[in-house]
Order: sequence, then structure tokens, then C-alpha cells
Amino acid sequence: MSKTLPNLQDMMRRLVATPSVSSLQAAHDQSNRAVSELLADWLEPLGFEVGLMPVPGLEGKYNLVARSGPGEDGLVLSGHTDTVPYDAARWTRDPFAGEVHNGRLYGLGSADMKSFLACAAHAAARINLEKLGRPLVIVGTADEESGMGGAKALVAEGEPLGARAVIGEPTRLRPVNRHKGVLLERIRIEGRSGHASDPAAGLNAIDGAMAAIGALHAFIDGRAEEFPAAHFPVPGPTLNIGAIRGGDNPNRICASCELDVDLRLVPGMRCDSLRRDLRAAVARALEGSGFELSFTVLFDGLDPLAPGAEKALAQACEHASGHSCGAVNFGTEGPLFQQLDMEVVICGPGDIAVAHQPDESISVAEAYRAVDVLEQLVRQFCSQAA
Repeated sequence: MSKTLPNLQDMMRRLVATPSVSSLQAAHDQSNRAVSELLADWLEPLGFEVGLMPVPGLEGKYNLVARSGPGEDGLVLSGHTDTVPYDAARWTRDPFAGEVHNGRLYGLGSADMKSFLACAAHAAARINLEKLGRPLVIVGTADEESGMGGAKALVAEGEPLGARAVIGEPTRLRPVNRHKGVLLERIRIEGRSGHASDPAAGLNAIDGAMAAIGALHAFIDGRAEEFPAAHFPVPGPTLNIGAIRGGDNPNRICASCELDVDLRLVPGMRCDSLRRDLRAAVARALEGSGFELSFTVLFDGLDPLAPGAEKALAQACEHASGHSCGAVNFGTEGPLFQQLDMEVVICGPGDIAVAHQPDESISVAEAYRAVDVLEQLVRQFCSQAA
């Protein structure tokens, strides 16, 4: 183990102790610069050339890209440096203390996914970077939890990062090469207010919303028949109506109502066409009813992850971890990295079941195991010239 780096557990604790919350609500949103600078301070002495790049349009957000080794066809180890907000009242431990109890380190972002970045640094520290035949690149992205703005900026820049990428989202070190996509949509229905004593005097937008909800469920049921995707833990595409807002008083006919909708896509589906078809289905359901209908994109969408033609990284991850590649319901930056012509596998320590939850934690032993797995991958893909 390198004498340059702190102990792995101490690195995990320091990353957790450095707040970097991403939120669409400005009151909760924070910069990730301090976390990125902390990583840079660890990686530069190892021999990495580190760049800290502001994300256009996102004040205080920075992508970290650390490179070592010649060429452009190496291995990328990538993780996001931000976390979700938290409810302090529901935590039984300090979310920024990195307390260790019964072999688990507790803290915001411990599993999702700051610990992976510490593991990546320790794996690199076991390698003589001066003798790399292909590049090793460690990436820390910004804003993953709010809109994936950091990864989108890397795609927009178009600079090649490597031939293969391991994204260290928490999978309990079980490699994943398929996951669902996601899009978020707001549907607004405008009716006409009136006195509740004469319902016919108005046009109740809640009634319109009920018709829209029926159309949404019929729509997703049809897609589930077309794309069953039984290999996912939750088979097929899914729909969740996460919020309904409408009306102000029982004795007044509701004039407007909004629905916020989450759709999860499976491989074979694309966000752009699914959004278009969903809007058409709702519009047909309300056609001729007198309601005015409008749509707002809440999240432009993330397409599903599916394996490409290259299989070398997936096979190597299966060998190193001892597990076959699988599928998960949650989304990652993987499809964006695929746009940079990389084979992508999702594999990292921690369990998604504790992510975004009070008392989030990670097994310290599993983190050390992750270092072993990542070291094996780096030696396989970076130690000899193409």
C-alpha cells in the first residue's frame, strides 16, 4: 500500500466529512469543489495529471479528470462526487462524521458513492504508474444526483477518456451491464372554476387528471407487454405518479391540476420516443373534453444501459468479482459514457438499498475488497501497450 495516501478508511471518512449536496432547490444545493480538490490532493502525488473543470451553466460544480499513462484506449474509473440532501432528524448518527460501528462506516455518500473514489485511488497507488502501457483515468463527476450535468458536460466536450469505464455505483461488487432509463414529466390540466353547488357550471381539472391517470396506466401496461424485460429485479418498464397538486377548497370547482410522473425504461426503449408517445396518449384521453393540456420536462431523460459489442471489461469484471453481470432498476451515468464510445460496466462497493436513506453506510471490508478488484482491472487493461 502506498505511503503517499492516507489509510483507506480515513480517506472514506474525509470524503464523507466534506459536504457536496446536489439539489434542484437552491437552499440545499452546494458546490462539490472541496471534494474534488481533496481528491486532486491525493491523486497528484501518485503521478496523475489532474484537471478540475467547471461545469458550464452550473455554478460551483466541477468535474475532476485525473490521467496517467500514454494513449487514449485505457481504463476509466468513474464516480460522482455529489450526494443527495438529507433529513438530519432521521439520522441516528452524524451524517458527516464517518463513524465506524460493527465494521460499517456511516455517513452521507458513504455508499453512494464517495467510498468508490477512495478505493480507486488506493488501487492506483498499488501500481507503478510510470510503467503504464495504457492510460488510467479517474473521473469524479458533478451534479449526478440532480441532472447528471457533469457527465453531460464531458459528453459535450467530446474528448476521449478511454476505451472502457467502470462506474462505481453501489452494486455490492456485482458487475452490472444493464439498467433502466428514466424520464420525468409534469402534466398540467386546466379546467374552469365554479361553485361546488353546481358542478356543471365549471370544468373540474381533477376529473381531467383522473382521465389522464387512466391513460398513463394503460400506456405503460401496453409498453410492458411490448418490452417485458423479465431479467430486471422489477420486470419491464414502470410508471410512478409521484405528486398531484390541484384545487384549493372543497366548495370550489378545481380549475387546474398537475401530475408529476416518473417513467422507468428498459433496453429497447428511448426517452425521446417514449415522451412523445406518452403525451399523445394523454392528449387522446382528454380530446374533446374542454380541458387545456400542457407538458413540462422535469428531467430530459436517461436512456437505458445495455451491453454493446465489446465484452472484454464485462468478462474481466465477472472474473475479478466472482459474479456474472446482471441488471438493476436504478439509472447511472453509464449511457452517457457510452456516447464517448466506451464499454461500460457498473460495479462498486456498497448496497443501493441504503442509498438516499438515513444512516447510509458501507462495509469497510467490502471497500478493501473493491481495491483488490480495481487493482486487478487496472493491471489487465493498463499495464501493457495496445
